[in-house]
Amino acid sequence: MAVDMKGKSLVSIHDLTREEVNQILDTAHILKMKQKLGEIYHPLRGKTLGMIFQKPSTRTRISFEVAMWQLGGYALFLNAGDLQLKRGETIADTARVLGRYLDGIMIRTFAHQDVLDLVKYGTVPVINGLTDLLHPCQALSDLFTIKEKKGCLAGIKLVYIGDGNNVAHSLMFGGAKVGMHVTVCSPAGFEPNPEIFRLAQADAAQTGARIEIHDDPLAAVKDVDIIYTDVWASMGQEEEHTRRIEAFTRHQVNESLLAQARSDVLVMHCLPAHRGEEITDAVMDGPHSIVFDQAENRLHVQKAILSLVM
Repeated sequence: MAVDMKGKSLVSIHDLTREEVNQILDTAHILKMKQKLGEIYHPLRGKTLGMIFQKPSTRTRISFEVAMWQLGGYALFLNAGDLQLKRGETIADTARVLGRYLDGIMIRTFAHQDVLDLVKYGTVPVINGLTDLLHPCQALSDLFTIKEKKGCLAGIKLVYIGDGNNVAHSLMFGGAKVGMHVTVCSPAGFEPNPEIFRLAQADAAQTGARIEIHDDPLAAVKDVDIIYTDVWASMGQEEEHTRRIEAFTRHQVNESLLAQARSDVLVMHCLPAHRGEEITDAVMDGPHSIVFDQAENRLHVQKAILSLVM
């Protein structure tokens, strides 16, 4: 039976039930098929999504704007510099006002508390488009892509190689919900948030997933189905770039690393990529890469989220 998600905010995959995660993935499949067949589907006709951006964006902005248009609604781009937030208005007051105008809010920001405040004080569903702590829309799109390519999620082995960042956190939550084994392989000092790790392990106990942390990439890629990586320095960490390059040298996804993995291993990257740093051209453009299929699926999964919660 379908789960009613109308009015529900998406802050973290940890907050979703397994049934809700599966419903998002199943809905994304249906909507993707409708689009490929040229079928017009406008469940959000007359509805408006406000999109608050405090961080620059390519995929998030374009995919959400196109998603709303394809669903028959309207996406309103709100740069943080254009709002009164930059002049001292609180997130709480902003949330109270926007709820009078909009049917939903998507926010891409630095502080995770901004999303929590929008949910607390607002009256419309809020979608976390990215914070420094979590990136749920990305991880849900990744689950959808893996299911497309592998035919299932339960029992799939994914190793994430790189910084224990927001993407790593959401992949742990996502894997735990669907029974997918996730290993995060990071250099010492760059491991995932311990509390996120604890919560993901608690979720995993309900599905049979294994959530682990490792530090040796050559050992971590043995017998895995998916190798995943991300930039070594996220937005806001640019001043650490040189130090991080030195720390992450062993964690580059290159042909030597792939040689240690299964012959049918798939490679993922949430983009943007710093080619020659966390991933080489040969791997990103090679036969194991599904990076651009993964990027396309942001559109379909976000259409699913929007159509379910708005």
